[in-house]
Amino acid sequence: MAENDKTLNFIEEIIEEDIRNNRNNGRVHTRFPPEPNGYLHIGHAKSICLNFGLALKYNGKCNLRFDDTNPVTEDIEYVESIKEDIRWLGFDWEDREFYASDYFDQLYQWAVKLIKNGKAYVDEASAEEISELRGVPTQPGKESPYRNRSIEENLDLFERMRNGEFPDGTKVLRAKIDMSSPNMHMRDPVLYRIKHAHHHRTGNKWCIYPMYDWAHGQSDYIEGITHSICTLEFEVHRPLYDWCLDQIVEGNYRPRQIEFARLNIDYMVMSKRRLLQLVNEGYVSGWDDPRMPTISGLRRRGYTPEAIRNFAETVGVAKRENTIEHSLLEYCVREHLNKIALRRMVVLNPVKVIIDNYPEGQVEMLESENNPEDPAAGSRTIPFSRELFIERDDFMEDAPKKFFRLTPGQEVRLKNAYIIKCTGVVKDPANGTIREIHCTYDPETRSGMQGANRKVKSTIHWVSSHHAIDAEVRIYDRLFLKADPDDVEEGKNWLSNLNPDSLKIIMAKAEPHLLKDDRNNKFQFLRLGYFCFDKDSSGEKLIFNRTVSLKDEWAKIAAKS
Repeated sequence: MAENDKTLNFIEEIIEEDIRNNRNNGRVHTRFPPEPNGYLHIGHAKSICLNFGLALKYNGKCNLRFDDTNPVTEDIEYVESIKEDIRWLGFDWEDREFYASDYFDQLYQWAVKLIKNGKAYVDEASAEEISELRGVPTQPGKESPYRNRSIEENLDLFERMRNGEFPDGTKVLRAKIDMSSPNMHMRDPVLYRIKHAHHHRTGNKWCIYPMYDWAHGQSDYIEGITHSICTLEFEVHRPLYDWCLDQIVEGNYRPRQIEFARLNIDYMVMSKRRLLQLVNEGYVSGWDDPRMPTISGLRRRGYTPEAIRNFAETVGVAKRENTIEHSLLEYCVREHLNKIALRRMVVLNPVKVIIDNYPEGQVEMLESENNPEDPAAGSRTIPFSRELFIERDDFMEDAPKKFFRLTPGQEVRLKNAYIIKCTGVVKDPANGTIREIHCTYDPETRSGMQGANRKVKSTIHWVSSHHAIDAEVRIYDRLFLKADPDDVEEGKNWLSNLNPDSLKIIMAKAEPHLLKDDRNNKFQFLRLGYFCFDKDSSGEKLIFNRTVSLKDEWAKIAAKS
């Protein structure tokens, strides 16, 4: 299907209708507005792809705007990580980097205008009292005893709030809307609260900070945003978004809020609060732990921006909440890595093979393709010698009928090398563990020789024992045991579903070419999965993270259960 023939999602339908009607002069201007209070996760990646993607599709613009209205939870570390993640995904906000704090003076002036128009008042009730007076959606709320203060008194109190005369939590500014509205967000919502806290950009200039509902639409208006795209939980906030704009809009331009379903993936949690808990309580090594759904974690694990963008496009844009299978994300990663990953041989659980009829001391350099999917990737040479390592699972002394790998009397092909046959084993007399497998080889079966095309039923990977390098391999799996981490027994919480085997560390034997490889490369370890260098690798200390298995192993497990 051609690009222009793709079915429009409902947001694109709205945008194209607006363009046809010349709404906002036919412009398309979106924004991605993260709070700098944590690292971005895969759900944010979908929103990034959507907002920047729409701007690209309709020749518009997309702003990066930080919703930095709560200095207690924000940090410059999060700001920088967010910018790094967006760039890594392949998007550019050019010179349009903004902050809600850029508009604090204007937001304050508009709040004063509300008070002067009788649309806002200072309330001294506690948070608990305000919540109680709001009541429930099926019954009207009750007005605060401070609701009918005079405009003059409200102006005086609000200015004194700004000047720092009152402690945190003693006063708020509330919009005066409708205490009987069935929408609880319209029952005199709080617009400003007192927070004596240092802000990472404005310092100590302010001790009152706007709530999201006041800063959101007004910031959109200031920046000329045409389509303010939010996740579905903000749908009930839209009447308040529109009410706030009603108080300030002049002329024909006006932004509009559109909601779509947030991304939910099984076996993952997306709550920033929960992700922060995992980090702070040491269940993971940090925000970029490869088991985390954060963009930085996925990047460290070896996911590619192309795979994540393809995943976001495949999932699409929905109006209703749903849960996407984790296997779809892994499929998108495999599809891309299969095209770009360099093939290498690594043995995770080594056992020694000795080829008795191979000349002692001889070393051959055998040629092997880097990626059969990409002829331009070329080839490399790998050393072959009399003593090798193979996977312990590739040998069975007493094998069942359908075991086609190495077993006494049976032949296998060594990848890019020779056919060998097992002639016997040497065991540890103390415990019976196999220490050596003795074989013979057919010297005519190497590539380019007369017997190279002789068929056997199995091909296995290997590394030369005298040339092998040590490598630490980290096998990452899903962080949670259940598709829904909240599916717990009575008396337990979501943390009880953490997977105790989500990380296994293995000391492996690897082919020496990995010492020469670029640390940014992606790899397929033959027959084992896709891997990447971990950032902790240095010099000859090689550490690899498994990005994803070759196939969906969890689907097999689920089918058997």
